[in-house]
Amino acid sequence: MKILVINSGSSSIKFQLIEMPSETVVASGLVERIGLEDGAIHYKHLTDKVSLTLPIPNHATGLAEVAKLLMNEKTGVIKDVAEIDLVGHRVVHGGKKFSDPVEVTQEIKDKIRDLFLLAPLHNPPNLDGIEVAEKIFTKSKQIALFDTAFHQTLPAVAYKYAISNKFLTEDNVRVYGFHGLSHKYVTDRAVEILDKPDAKLISIHLGNGCSMTAVKDGQSLDHTLGFGPNDGLIMGTRSGAIDQSVIFFLMDKYNYTKDEIITILSKESGMLGLTGYSDLRDIEAQAEQGNKDCILALEMNAYRVKKFIGAYTAALNGLDAIIFTAGIGENSATIRKMICDQMDYFGIDLDDTLNAERLPNARFINTANSKTKILIVPTNEELEIATECYSLYKEKTVTV
Repeated sequence: MKILVINSGSSSIKFQLIEMPSETVVASGLVERIGLEDGAIHYKHLTDKVSLTLPIPNHATGLAEVAKLLMNEKTGVIKDVAEIDLVGHRVVHGGKKFSDPVEVTQEIKDKIRDLFLLAPLHNPPNLDGIEVAEKIFTKSKQIALFDTAFHQTLPAVAYKYAISNKFLTEDNVRVYGFHGLSHKYVTDRAVEILDKPDAKLISIHLGNGCSMTAVKDGQSLDHTLGFGPNDGLIMGTRSGAIDQSVIFFLMDKYNYTKDEIITILSKESGMLGLTGYSDLRDIEAQAEQGNKDCILALEMNAYRVKKFIGAYTAALNGLDAIIFTAGIGENSATIRKMICDQMDYFGIDLDDTLNAERLPNARFINTANSKTKILIVPTNEELEIATECYSLYKEKTVTV
């Protein structure tokens, strides 16, 4: 079965064509700079790579060009778009409506549209990707998968805010959580590696966006992101957790509007606000040269993660393993070392040699004596989407 996985952003489309159940990536790529004259498409098929520069005015044009590449005489992997059985779409926010993947209908699209207010930067382009794919891949079933779905298992003590109940019952104001496809993939892999279905795990997703999830029995029990994707950890350009009094102070003193505050906290804060750099590689390089702002920012970043490890160990009443994943979690030995340093009370003992190795596979980086296992598990949201789509098909919820 061929499943096309689409992650449609405001100005980009990531895609992978995956053969299931073998989990073979047949082709993959990225459409970027949508809406600009110098749009670009990067396409990979086995060892062949193609990069094109051309005007891509909208998502329809971008996805049409992807279809052409997939069927191209030289680089193509299919002869007709009808060969694609399912198209799986990542949708950031499913509210409390969605806890499982669903076949796309007009009703489903209307529900995604209803959630625009909760994810104004993400859900609109996600829906655009679905509607464009419906017109191009007309013989394929369209499946929507939600980043919030994994966190639907949060108990009320974790998802409720201490405000009037009417805001939950009438407006659905609660913790939703994000990065769910990533957290589900890596925790499922960790359970498999540990051979322990009831493992108590803390998944640490560190990229430009960051979050942590406490998982037991394969279910999300707590999560650092909340009603929106700006809570918890310090991120590339997002502040993470901040006292709301600071927001009111800034609005009163500088007469900032709501949109200006959103820009400050979402695009001008985090590591960028602390150092002037948003890419951790730049920050680590500057820290090595003695840049005090960068040194402190790294320490703050690690300290915030440490605090949540402590909190989630308490919530789980134990800890079998911590998992590092995503761009920073998988690649920054520096951040991993800073997080694991002086955590022996929690049974966390990092092996410096293993930590320093750059390998593509899932692996342990703890010492032999470490009570708590330390894992690096490369995330694969595209494979998670394909797997869930395939499972939905096997259950005959979707007939192809």
